[in-house]
Amino acid sequence: MLAIKRMMKIGSGEYDVTIMQTPKYGETKGYAPVFRLTMEANNHQELISKVYRKFNVTDSIPADYEGRFIATGDIIMIDEGTFGISYYRLEFGGWKKINRIQVR
Repeated sequence: MLAIKRMMKIGSGEYDVTIMQTPKYGETKGYAPVFRLTMEANNHQELISKVYRKFNVTDSIPADYEGRFIATGDIIMIDEGTFGISYYRLEFGGWKKINRIQVR
């Protein structure tokens, strides 16, 4: 029952987010999930900004986070349950929506 309530919440501004990084900065293959959390936002752009700020300020990073600061090439996966999954990669010009096939 708790899982059903959680899925209902996700559709109302709460998103399931997974940060994916490669073992070493600058690599283009070998992405693996390093942290998963749920955050509230009005849309994907706001959510991505919140995640970026949270994981690039030392004092706001959760104690159990084992990844590095979010940097160019890192991917954020947003799972909206029945609404689908979206992927965004940080590039030199900002965040770009990508296809799942590009996550290797």
